[in-house]
Amino acid sequence: SSATVGNPAELAEQLTGLTVDTIAESGAPKGQKHLVFMDPVQGPVRTAILLLKAALHRGLRTIVYAQSRKLTELIALWAGSKAGAFAGRISAYRAGFLPEERREIESRLSSGDLLAVISTSALELGIDIGDLDLCLLVGYPGTVVATWQRGGRVGRGGQDAAIVLIGGEDALDQYFLRNPEDLITREPEAAVVNPFNPRILERHLVCAAAELPLTPDEPLLLPPPVQAGLSRLENSGELLRSAEGDRIYARRKSPHRDVDLRGSGNRFQIVSARTGEYRGEIDEFRAFRETHPGAVYLHNGKTYLVERLDLNTRTVKVLSAKVDFYTRVRASKETEILEVHKEKVVWGTRIFTGRLKVTDQVTGYEKWRIHGRRKINIVPLDLPPQIFETEGLWFEIPGGVYRAADREQLHFMGGIHAVEHAAIGIFPLLVMTDRNDLGGISTPYHPQVESAAVFIYDGIPGGAGLSQQAFKRAEGLLEATRRVIADCPCETGCPSCVHSPKCGSGNRPIDKTAALFILEEIRKQPAPSRAVRYIPSPDVNAGEKMISEKREPEGEKQLSVLSEPGEPEKSEPPPASVRFIRYGVLDIETRRSAQEVGGWHRADLMGISCAVLYDAGEDRFVTFLQDQVDLLTEHMKRLDLIVGFNIRKFDYKVLSGHSDFNFRSLPTLDILEEVHGRLGYRLSLDRIASATLNSQKTADGLQALKWWREGRLQEIIKYCRMDVEITRDLYLYGRDNGYLLFRNKAKQVVRVPVGWK
Repeated sequence: SSATVGNPAELAEQLTGLTVDTIAESGAPKGQKHLVFMDPVQGPVRTAILLLKAALHRGLRTIVYAQSRKLTELIALWAGSKAGAFAGRISAYRAGFLPEERREIESRLSSGDLLAVISTSALELGIDIGDLDLCLLVGYPGTVVATWQRGGRVGRGGQDAAIVLIGGEDALDQYFLRNPEDLITREPEAAVVNPFNPRILERHLVCAAAELPLTPDEPLLLPPPVQAGLSRLENSGELLRSAEGDRIYARRKSPHRDVDLRGSGNRFQIVSARTGEYRGEIDEFRAFRETHPGAVYLHNGKTYLVERLDLNTRTVKVLSAKVDFYTRVRASKETEILEVHKEKVVWGTRIFTGRLKVTDQVTGYEKWRIHGRRKINIVPLDLPPQIFETEGLWFEIPGGVYRAADREQLHFMGGIHAVEHAAIGIFPLLVMTDRNDLGGISTPYHPQVESAAVFIYDGIPGGAGLSQQAFKRAEGLLEATRRVIADCPCETGCPSCVHSPKCGSGNRPIDKTAALFILEEIRKQPAPSRAVRYIPSPDVNAGEKMISEKREPEGEKQLSVLSEPGEPEKSEPPPASVRFIRYGVLDIETRRSAQEVGGWHRADLMGISCAVLYDAGEDRFVTFLQDQVDLLTEHMKRLDLIVGFNIRKFDYKVLSGHSDFNFRSLPTLDILEEVHGRLGYRLSLDRIASATLNSQKTADGLQALKWWREGRLQEIIKYCRMDVEITRDLYLYGRDNGYLLFRNKAKQVVRVPVGWK
């Protein structure tokens, strides 16, 4: 476990379920470390470059930590242009580089060939980069843990070393520049894990089942959130239960290949628009914000313009370019409360934690001149919204506070927007995170809350447990937010208190005075007494149930169509429980093969040797010939449901060559489509029937075509009827048990869930 985390024993026990002992004393060699706090006159980036240049001339092996990928690349670019003979001995390092690029940088740094590296948190831990002398922190890393972890990269050989914290305009940077002793004496934060994050949990379950079959009664699977995840994975076909139900297998042999350790979302490949050469990768959320069309993208010291963001292929196409501007994204957000976990009164308001649905939409981007930092223009974008569920906390702004702000003629929306920014900025004082792991929304009226509200949520889909931990210290969060606003010496608001570097609306509107007034008024309000019951939005219909109308069988109606000479044959009657729905099961045999008509897409030219329909209402099989398609159609119209195997793509296509009726308008259950939708691949009727019903087909389509050429119609009808019986019995088995069976590639008989009733 990390040497700097505040709760190593608790973290290890949460991860493993085992009891562990803590070794709290380090045996690693270490020299004297000098900790320097700098409030730079020329700005943190320029100061870092000047310090780096001085360090290079003194032969000091240096690591510079920046807070974002873009800033890492910019510092490397600018430092390289000013480093003279040392330019080739400086490199950027971040996630998104190709593996071979990262390995080369690590090797050169460890050997001493590289004198300096500018990195994100990617080089914070876990990689041996040798012995360094100087650590430059461009901005507070966000947590005490990260600060000491990054500072631990220097002085490992026992020599004296230095850590320089170059403060930026961020609220926490300014807080620690004013209170350096607080950083030195503050206990490292406790690490937070959320084992029930649905996206992460489900990936773990699939990978675990691929390595060793799971058993339903093992402790790992017993918590309700895990049970819910299992159910979702079984319904989607990612996990397959054995025929007996006592083993759970993964559908794929190596699902680990699709699991990205950097995040829980999809990955986008970045490629050259001209050559197709691979340039790196980026996660889905960052792709919308950092590689949207028109964005300036930096990679390993080179500048690119994004030509296209292809959502279908998850590809970002870029062109090499030299530009004198950078881009900043604009976005809008909405949130919906899905579930309230806990609630309590803090000051004069009510604060909650629970599950939220966040809709985040990138609406455009701003172009800013690099020199002079002047905004050039705003470019609109038309990108689809990103919708995800996560955990969050929120607090109401009482109506009395709004009325008081209105009387004082303060900008209420600007005030709650500023409160949101300040709370997110100071959040890491309470929880081990940085503001980039969080999102926020402030609204003057939320329909579910029925008042103004401020939301702060975990930025990772499913949640990481950050807001839950902060909820326990909700009063401390409000007080720290009030204090950081009140103590900031600026007049109207700045990045040290209420401005956010990633605000989708460009920090507008923002009103520092209104924010402080609102917080003071909340503290003075009487404690609320009424109970709150959030009602889901109208489009949340998870609890709705489909109700089938019962229809009596139409047994009194006579069919004018006979099977081959003789009366229609009867089968064993179906269970009484199914008589309320009059379903039919259809199968068709053709006169010509796909090869003869030019392919399966021309099934309408194959002709019909016979069609067999089982009518559950009359409990009989009826045979139709090619010239009786109109009678077959009228019969099918009287049924509540038509069941078949590949019926939509094949049988209906065959029938369309002999009728103008739209057969797809009939209520249809295609068993092949159902199975394919669960598994992602097709199974033959014979493969499912042999495992589920222990029965097999007596012939196949090629044999039936041969019989047609030989004039053996009765044998075709007999074979077709047997397929109908098998399809019917599979439908009934799936309806009564909720699954069908098949033998997978590992020769195990497993279940595939089905959803018909």
